[in-house]
Amino acid sequence: MPRRVSLFVTCIGDQLFPHAGIAVAEVLEGLGYQVDFPEAQTCCGQPAFNSGFRDEARAVADHFLKVFEKADYIVVPSGSCGSMIGHHYAELFEDDPAKLKACHELEHRVWEFSKFLLEVAQVEDVGARFPHKVTYHDSCHALRELGVKSGPRRLLSQVRDLEFVEMDAAEECCGFGGTFSVKFAEISGGMAGAKIASLQKTGAEYVISIDSSCLMQLQGRILRLGMPMKTLHLAEVLASR
Repeated sequence: MPRRVSLFVTCIGDQLFPHAGIAVAEVLEGLGYQVDFPEAQTCCGQPAFNSGFRDEARAVADHFLKVFEKADYIVVPSGSCGSMIGHHYAELFEDDPAKLKACHELEHRVWEFSKFLLEVAQVEDVGARFPHKVTYHDSCHALRELGVKSGPRRLLSQVRDLEFVEMDAAEECCGFGGTFSVKFAEISGGMAGAKIASLQKTGAEYVISIDSSCLMQLQGRILRLGMPMKTLHLAEVLASR
């Protein structure tokens, strides 16, 4: 089995949450994988796609296909980006047989980080220790398009000294939705407020997720309210020692 993985850090990870990408690499290297970072990578095309700019999204997706063409595994620390590549690239190239074939050849090599650990590396305990009380937020794309639900919780259950508490609205949207939060700011803010109310009930020190975009939305509201709670990507918890 190949022991080399290519990391697609995502544009939001590259620009705003590089520590999450670094944590992914640390966890994978700790499991014996060689992590490759193709420097030509940019974006998956989701922002343009969600805004209706299909031609622009297609150009970005085409670049992604070229950059990761020869990758054995592509690990993505984002459910939304993983869903875009695995589910919507075929939609973009449905009228281009050659590109559509390339999409289908790539789909089975794209793995959201937690799914890769559990289904490819086949490991639940990565040796992490995180002595804090945490809760978990299910991001929409990861939950509804990739079926990621129990996996992150299984990984967290193996972290030493970690106390996990489930929130009562774990599956509800945080309100970010990429450009949705810009176009419908008031609705987005209301959704974030409802999520924060659920988080406060848990008494957790940290809210964990596998999507940095959701964490950015939540952290922004947390900071404005002056709450002591912090946000972390799952990879950062699993990289803790």
